[in-house]
Amino acid sequence: MTAVFALTFTFLVFPVVATVVASFAREWTGVLPSGFVTLAHWQQVLGIGGDDALYSLQLGAVLRTLPENPLAAPSQSPLFRSVWLALGGVLVNLVVGVPIAYAVARYEFPGRDLLNAFAVLPLAPGIVLGVAFLRAYPQLSGTDFGLIVGYSLLKAPFMVMAVQSSFESMPLRQLEESARSLGASWPRTFLSVVVPNAKRGIVSGAVICWALAAAEFNFSYVVFSRGARPLALFLKANISNSSFLTTAAAVSVFFVLIAGVTAALQLLGDRAFTTN
Repeated sequence: MTAVFALTFTFLVFPVVATVVASFAREWTGVLPSGFVTLAHWQQVLGIGGDDALYSLQLGAVLRTLPENPLAAPSQSPLFRSVWLALGGVLVNLVVGVPIAYAVARYEFPGRDLLNAFAVLPLAPGIVLGVAFLRAYPQLSGTDFGLIVGYSLLKAPFMVMAVQSSFESMPLRQLEESARSLGASWPRTFLSVVVPNAKRGIVSGAVICWALAAAEFNFSYVVFSRGARPLALFLKANISNSSFLTTAAAVSVFFVLIAGVTAALQLLGDRAFTTN
């Protein structure tokens, strides 16, 4: 099992490592990249120096100085808009997914199995949901609200499954009875006893949902119509017009973004659920 895990992990991680390494190479004409180390590709991607004619194809357009109104940033920058949209989807999943996971893990009621199956099964592929969304709600096409709702619907099963696993591993009835016997109301019991004990599942679900929503391409491609493009569409447009090494730098920047937000969500979760 250890050998199988090691081989699988290596197989999955190697492309990521190779991409990051390639982003610092001067050229790649043979089996391996060569001419280390250069920051030219990162500079081009981040828009630091370089030819102004290429600026519109650089991720620097994401990081450039924004207008005077900071609140306009989410709608005018692909980076900030993608972070905002993905976090909005995570918030919806938390508000809806955590109570569903709790109800399924804690209670027996008519329709429980149907609710559980509906909550953990993918609703539809992104492109199918996007087409259905356009037909049903054309007025929401390209809006932040429409994208947030779509992301939350697509990623909800990951939140429910992660949180439900935490709840099912807990002695929920004993925890609730102990808290209620000490005078805590049901809302206080749920928010200050049950939820903090499930923080690992909640944080894990939030991280997974955010990472997948930020990288969602199919739904974004179908529904997006105006404003700053979501980051997945922005990267696709730039990657298709760049050399492989510049593409490697752009993808590496995306990896760094995912890792940074993931670490921030984990840190925020650890602090938010502290019960001391």
